[in-house]
Parts: sequence; structure tokens; C-alpha cells
Amino acid sequence: MAGKVIAISNQKGGVAKTTTVINLAYELTRLGKRILIVDGDPQANATSGLAVKFAADKTLYEVLVAAVDAHESLVETRYPGLDIIPSKPELSGAQIELSAQAGHEIFMKQALHGFKSTYDFILIDTPPSLGLLTLNAFTASNSILIPIQCEYYALEGITQLLSTIKLVKEHTNPALFLEGILLTMYDKRTKLSYEVAQNVLAHFRDKTYKAIIPRSVKLSEAPSHGVPVGVYAPESLGAQSYRQLAKEFLPT
Repeated sequence: MAGKVIAISNQKGGVAKTTTVINLAYELTRLGKRILIVDGDPQANATSGLAVKFAADKTLYEVLVAAVDAHESLVETRYPGLDIIPSKPELSGAQIELSAQAGHEIFMKQALHGFKSTYDFILIDTPPSLGLLTLNAFTASNSILIPIQCEYYALEGITQLLSTIKLVKEHTNPALFLEGILLTMYDKRTKLSYEVAQNVLAHFRDKTYKAIIPRSVKLSEAPSHGVPVGVYAPESLGAQSYRQLAKEFLPT
């Protein structure tokens, strides 16, 4: 069975998108799954958040722009079953370099095709925008997981994102669907977090995960140590929440 490709996306920054990519991937490997992270964000936070060492001339940028074989850019992390195609800031220029080329929206899909038989899940970390890199990720993916921060305006932009998904379905990827919505940065001490969660559930109850990611100091600290929170603070609420998400994420 071919591996499933999932884009983790929200055009709003600071919603724990990369945190979700890293920690969901790690927890899935602990459940026996083989995972590939594709760092599609020029900020390269998934790359630095796992402290991987990589060849600067063999990243996703070279894969998309210079036709480097994606297998050459593959890096094994220190965690068995978890690999990554790294990113670097130059990836931001790929949007301009690719835009003039025919078929520019399918380059990532073509690059990742050979990995589907090797991994159970391929998780793509997308930029906080709806540009060409995100379009490539959506075209390459089976589904999209949307992290939503529990704050005012949480649903702002979701309509635009869903409209983009609809356009991708119409033009480049008719089978694309919404994998799920993940509530993040939940603060149980505030009425606001509760109200936002209820608002999201009112609109997307069937697609919202039961696992809720709390606002957590340990989750914020873990990337600076280059490790998932499940390694940095395995008993923390953040680690427990991503453990719950991984179990909920897997098909029953």
C-alpha cells in the first residue's frame, strides 16, 4: 500500500504548524510507522528543530529548482524510522524561479513519487502563505491537516484556505481532501480558548481531532534543543497531547 502524503498547512503563522510536523512524525515512529518529513518552508524550522546535518547543495531547493534527485537530499534523523528532506532560506526564491516553468505546480509531486512505497506517511511542512510552494505541496498531497491556534481570529483565513483547496481539487488534484483540524496553543485557564474551541467545533466537529495541543513552555523549548518534545520532556502535557494525536491519527 502506498504511503499517504499529508500537507500540514495554515497561511497564518505561529499556529504550531512545524511543531505539529515534528512531534506528530516522532510519535508515529514510536508506533512503528516510517515517516518522511518534507521541509517545504524556507524558514527551515523543521530542519533545525531536528538538528539534522545536511549537504547545503542537496535540499528541497535543489530538488525543485536544479532537478537534484530527491533521494540524494534525504537525511536520516537520529530517530529510527524518521527521515527528512531538509530546507534552507534559498527555497523562498524557488517560487520565482519555478513560476516561469511549465508544470511548476507538480514538481514536488514528481519528486516525492518514488518515496510512497518506502514510508507510511510523508508529512509536508508548508510555508505560512498560499504561494507556489504551498500549491506544490497541495498538489503532491492526499490530504491537508490544518492546525488552528486557540485565539481570536482563529477561523480568519480558513475560508480562504478551503477555497484554495477547492481550486486545487478542480485543477491539479481532484482527490485532495481535508484530513483534519487540530486545535493548538490551548490555554485551559482562559475563557477565550474554550470559546474558540467551541466555535471551531461548531463549524468542523467531524473533522476536528479530540486531541488538543496545549500552550506549553516545554513545547516552545524543545526546538532550541533540536529534539521533539517527546524526547525533551516526555511526561509533559505537550508530549502527551501529541502522543494522543498520533494514536487518533492512525486509521482504526
